[in-house]
This record gives sequence, C-alpha cells and structure tokens, in this order.
Amino acid sequence: MPKISNRQHPVNKAPRRTSAGDAFTALVLQIIRLGGVVAAAGDELAKAGGQTGARWQVLAVIEHSPASVARISRLFGLARQSVQRIADLLERDGLAAYEENPDHLRAKLLRITPAGMSALRAMQIAQAPWADRLGAEIGEKDLQQTSAVLERVLHALTASPEG
Repeated sequence: MPKISNRQHPVNKAPRRTSAGDAFTALVLQIIRLGGVVAAAGDELAKAGGQTGARWQVLAVIEHSPASVARISRLFGLARQSVQRIADLLERDGLAAYEENPDHLRAKLLRITPAGMSALRAMQIAQAPWADRLGAEIGEKDLQQTSAVLERVLHALTASPEG
C-alpha cells in the first residue's frame, strides 16, 4: 500500500494576497452585503407603486427615453433574458410599451406609458425621504467620495480582461 503524505495539497491552502488584495476583497464582500440590503429596501419602497425593485429599475431607465432590452441589461450587468422577462411583464400590465427601433429591425425599444410614469412617481415619492434621511446620516461628502471610489472600482473591473 502506498504511503500517504502528511503534507497538504497546495490546492487546499488559501492563496496569499497583498494587503491591497485583502482590502479589495473586504470591499467586495461589503458591496455584496450592501446589494442585498439595498435590493430588499428597493422592493419595500417599490410597493408604493405596486411594483418590485426590479420593475422599478427598468421603469427608471426608460423614464426619459425609450431603450432596448439589451441596453437596459448592459446598464445593470444583468442577463438580457431576465430584463426581457421584466419588460414583457411591464408591457402586459400596461406600464410600458414596445415601439419600433429605427436603429435595429428586431430589437424593439421599451418606452414608459402614463400608467408606468404614475407608478414610477409613487415609488420616487416614497424613496425621497428615505434617501434624504440616509444621506443626512452618512453625509454628502462621504457619499460623494464613496461613489467616486466605486466608479473607479467599476472601471477597473470592466477594463480588466480578468474583471
């Protein structure tokens, strides 16, 4: 019978990171936690318009001008199919409508309807005091600084081939 080594296989050892790598990892974990908390808050606030957070996001994108499903999905980094499903539900419920796209024969544009605008306004009205309260608590300067850092992180991730 072959002898089994007492040494651990290198795959079982956690790779070492630099302190900058540790800081980036900690930031990513906080962003993941924050994403879940913000999504839950969005779903709660969206109830004011009889919607979900996901529907709110799509309506907000098309508030001022129509957009293709592909453009909306790229904006949020989501699968096109998931955005298509939401867009179809918004159309079914009369909150959005498809229209011809002069730049593409098959990819229609999604535009907001008056009913969609009404639902969006209700959600925006519910969101404003929530955002104002949290903005005051955290501080405008800190939020602007954090937003700038997150923009750099997003740029680094999207510009990097491994990102």
